[in-house]
Amino acid sequence: MKAKIGILGAGNMGKGLSLLFAMRGFPVTLYMRSIAKEAETREAIDGNIKLLSVNDVIDGETAAAIQGRITATDSLEAVCNGAGLIIENVAEDLAVKRALFAKLDKLAGADVILASNTSAISITEIGGDCTAHRERVIGTHFWNPPYLIPLVEVVKTEYAPESVIRRAAAILEEAKKVPVVVRKDVPGFIANRLQHALQREALNIVARGIASPADVDKSVKYGFGMRLGICPPLEVIDMGGTDLTLSIHEYLFPDLYNDPAPVPILKEMAERGDLGFKSGKGVREWTDDEIKASRENLSNGLIAVLRALGRL
Repeated sequence: MKAKIGILGAGNMGKGLSLLFAMRGFPVTLYMRSIAKEAETREAIDGNIKLLSVNDVIDGETAAAIQGRITATDSLEAVCNGAGLIIENVAEDLAVKRALFAKLDKLAGADVILASNTSAISITEIGGDCTAHRERVIGTHFWNPPYLIPLVEVVKTEYAPESVIRRAAAILEEAKKVPVVVRKDVPGFIANRLQHALQREALNIVARGIASPADVDKSVKYGFGMRLGICPPLEVIDMGGTDLTLSIHEYLFPDLYNDPAPVPILKEMAERGDLGFKSGKGVREWTDDEIKASRENLSNGLIAVLRALGRL
């Protein structure tokens, strides 16, 4: 019998995780602050079910069964009752998360794994007020949309034993995810450190007038970005040779942006209200049609890539 999964928070990630586990046959209890929004939440999940069904990611039988595996509640006690793994997806606010985990620590049985889906906040700090069983507090950082992107970063604190990490990884693998273990609780874990290092240099290139925002994006999209899912960075180093990479790094690194502060143009854009899709302008300008197309292209493109790489 599959473990019961508790999902805290019904935002985009909470809905996505509910869909992910339900489509893999897990019973899911979704915690919502307002149960009055259940119909709206289920409608959004239905939209994603249809997307997966139309693209033959799931069959009709699976699609029909998903909503029946999801139970919505506004009771933390109901989430904790019988759960094997509880995943928190509330606001990225340390005080909010810390208070929530302190409650869960009292309500959940000692063998229930308590995980945060934070993308950057220290897991050790999130579990700082868990006095009963802080050893079962870990991070499980999923990527959006979680029902399509395989990666999950399983973040270990100094208190979490290997047995807890193995149990969490086993549940994730049963849900057809690809867990990687972050052995030190550092800001950004693994993938966000890599992603934001790339974004920092991309912004630097634009700020220095080296290339336009559109051409920077094309350089990734039609260049090395195409091979990243097949031949990742450290494999590329070995393929080309550590000696060659060393030579390039010695020449190139002095010219890369390495200030610990964000690239100034990013702060300037945020202060002007140029917030990207939210305002129609950020690093680039976006029409409503372009925003809609970009969002649709993300899911459809991910499905195509997963299928091409044999990862569906």
